[in-house]
Amino acid sequence: MNLGQQILFFFSALGAFNGFIISAYLLLFKKPKSTPSYFLGLLLLSVCLKISKSLLFYFYPALPGIYIQIGILGSSLVGPSLFYFIKSALGQGSKNTMIQKGTYLFWILTIVIASIITPYDSKPGVWDNYIGNIISIQFTVYVILSAWLLRAVFVKFLSKGDNISTTEKLLLSVFIGNIIVPAAFKLPIFSFFNGHCISGALFFSAVLYLNIFLFISRRKTSNLFSENQDLVRYANKKITEEQAMILTDRLQKILFEEELYKNPDLKLNDLAKKINISGHQLSQLLNDNLGKSFAAYINEFRINEACELIINDMGIKLEAIGYEVGFNSKSTFYTAFKKYKQTTPMQYREQLLVVTSN
Repeated sequence: MNLGQQILFFFSALGAFNGFIISAYLLLFKKPKSTPSYFLGLLLLSVCLKISKSLLFYFYPALPGIYIQIGILGSSLVGPSLFYFIKSALGQGSKNTMIQKGTYLFWILTIVIASIITPYDSKPGVWDNYIGNIISIQFTVYVILSAWLLRAVFVKFLSKGDNISTTEKLLLSVFIGNIIVPAAFKLPIFSFFNGHCISGALFFSAVLYLNIFLFISRRKTSNLFSENQDLVRYANKKITEEQAMILTDRLQKILFEEELYKNPDLKLNDLAKKINISGHQLSQLLNDNLGKSFAAYINEFRINEACELIINDMGIKLEAIGYEVGFNSKSTFYTAFKKYKQTTPMQYREQLLVVTSN
């Protein structure tokens, strides 16, 4: 390599190397763990695999096919990782883990099986013309889906009167960066770098360092993806009805799906963390917007579940039902049941027996 090539290699390889380091930190070492940081780590890892393949292929054209296959595997995971990162950062992907895992497993198995059946070294045309095109289409679909998730952020960004938050700036930067880097591989306007492969790697380095700058641009950036900033930045303000509806839907969804109310030791702060808001904000939501205390709100779920158990299993002991739905004693169960149903569990069962017998 001449001096110019060495400089190109250094700057492009430096970005890929730092990308691997940051992805390892996000996936393995970052505390506290969060879903957005996990998907951001997967996104960085996927892009770095793709970039490394292109970088090595540019300087070493006789690269063994196995490395190209690994790079293509990374390419197949970029789109899903971008979409799930944005979705989780916006607080919309709390309980789709099976779909997410299935998506990753599908693409990994697809590339691995293709690598076994038609190795790149023996049939490069299959990979370049067919598999590569399929992955390009897949990536385009995920970019469109990601853009749809960010539509409100784009509107805010284009509206002069609305200042977007640091989190939103980061989301836009990551999204746009994941459009620029693939474009650098494809569009001839980037060929002034003497090749699409090296231009993609160089643009990735630039985008990576830009995002690092955004991450460290404020002292509290480390917490940006542990909370949904747009929904929680009202600690000292009344929560609007629109915000309350969003948070209430999220609260009910996670309570039903994870059956958290069955935990007799459930605390307000524990539940607040589940929906990415502070304990103060959850208390504010319950008291000011829903007009209920934390205990009253949780007990409603428990009593409704108890009624379902009584209806569906007439033989189960009432005391056992109380413990099953999350009460830590028979007396608290009976007191709460009487408060919400204006009758005791025994009378409630007897009324059901009368109705069914008639």
